[in-house]
Amino acid sequence: MIPLVTFGSDALSISPWDNEIIERVGFDPRSPYVERFWLGVIGPSTTWLIRRIAAGFDASPDGFEMPLGETARALGLGDRGGRHSPFLRTVNRMIQFELAQVTGPDQLAVRRRLPPLSRRHTVRLSPALQEAHERWQSEQLEEPEAEAQRRRSRQLALSLLELGEDREAVERQLLRWRYHPAMARESADWATERHQCALSAAQAG
Repeated sequence: MIPLVTFGSDALSISPWDNEIIERVGFDPRSPYVERFWLGVIGPSTTWLIRRIAAGFDASPDGFEMPLGETARALGLGDRGGRHSPFLRTVNRMIQFELAQVTGPDQLAVRRRLPPLSRRHTVRLSPALQEAHERWQSEQLEEPEAEAQRRRSRQLALSLLELGEDREAVERQLLRWRYHPAMARESADWATERHQCALSAAQAG
């Protein structure tokens, strides 16, 4: 068994772990892909932690301090706890699956985007999800690149709105993720209309 990485302070210094290829082909931690497929591999607590860190990068792109006790309580994992606490295991799961790496004492570099699942990861999924992921891969090979980018941009925009961002913030974030300005604007408009329709339907219901 790989020993758990432990930390000596009450806070971690979080910085982005950038990789040009993963930045181009990967998925925002709040995207439908991560919720559908990565969730079954890394578990809910690690998924929520990396989503929380993604929100931290939105506010502080170069990095930020993450208080361990407060973060653990916010995720429903109690306090920071000892070396075998649920929260420490959650942090170590990010490291185990190469979504984060230790860069110094109480310093952690975390990926802004998650790569598509590798074959060694998909075997952890249920048979139904493995089949769904194979279908997704086949669809990606058949889909033109521009249309794939547009679909992903729209999905990210809708996810951001559902997390409470406004339309202008959504467009700015898509630009930070290097989507073309025209696509960022169109995706923000599309997602805003869909989100408002969903809210209206919920209120009417």
